Amino acid sequence: MSHKSVKVGQRNLLKVVDKAGFGVFLDGAQFDEILLPKQYVPADCKIGDELDVFVYLDSDDCLIATTEQPFAEVGDFAFLKVKEVNQVGAFLDWNLGKDLLVPFREQQQKMLTGMSYVVYLHQDDTDRRIIASSRLHRFIDPKPEGLKDGQEVSLLVSDQTDLGFMAIINGQYQGLLFKQDIDSALKTGTQLNGFIKRMRPDGKIDLCLKKPGFNQSEIDTLCERILSTLEASDGILLMNDKTDPDQIKKAFGVSKRTFKMAIGKLYKMRKIMIFPKGIQLTDN
Repeated sequence: MSHKSVKVGQRNLLKVVDKAGFGVFLDGAQFDEILLPKQYVPADCKIGDELDVFVYLDSDDCLIATTEQPFAEVGDFAFLKVKEVNQVGAFLDWNLGKDLLVPFREQQQKMLTGMSYVVYLHQDDTDRRIIASSRLHRFIDPKPEGLKDGQEVSLLVSDQTDLGFMAIINGQYQGLLFKQDIDSALKTGTQLNGFIKRMRPDGKIDLCLKKPGFNQSEIDTLCERILSTLEASDGILLMNDKTDPDQIKKAFGVSKRTFKMAIGKLYKMRKIMIFPKGIQLTDN
């Protein structure tokens, strides 16, 4: 028998130990043998072969293997679509013959057919079934370790707030992308790479999408654009360091911080004057 334990709800490399008319039996370690039904058995399969399979519970709560690839495994956060809602809960499409249940008690908000939600996959404590939950806070590690300012991380956008977007970091922690640090369209379920902007003393994490730090070439390019805009509008621009970040983003596609640095540089170079409602070209 195998000494390596089988992980339910995950991919496993399992050895074929027996064959039957309806499939093959795999060495299930602590679970004895696990059936791989006939339709998933490779044509040239023989006893002793090792197969890469996903192990889960069928409709009768018996362990079963499949060579199908689910969209997510136990321990993953994923963005999945609701196929059906009935009296038990919502059923999500995770690319397997049996849909993934989100019981009502595990729904952060009432789930609707056709909508997609960020969920966490886990085994139910009572009956060991694989279920999903949109009550994400219960599964996010509150004590981030091994992260540092400026580090590149993978992000899954999980929620929109008044301040910006919450995102799952490396499938484990949670952080916030502030509105002013976002210059492309984001929505819940988006997966992308980002950076740790700041690890706060209270354990919270600020995120950004560009590598943090001073980017001189970006500032220089923006200075040229601001001067061109001023020249095209009679030397006056009704924007300054007090302007709403959204207005700055719309006009120049940059954060308010970057804009402030650029006009600060132009001011020090005596190219502009800053007044209460905007900026103005000097006579230099």
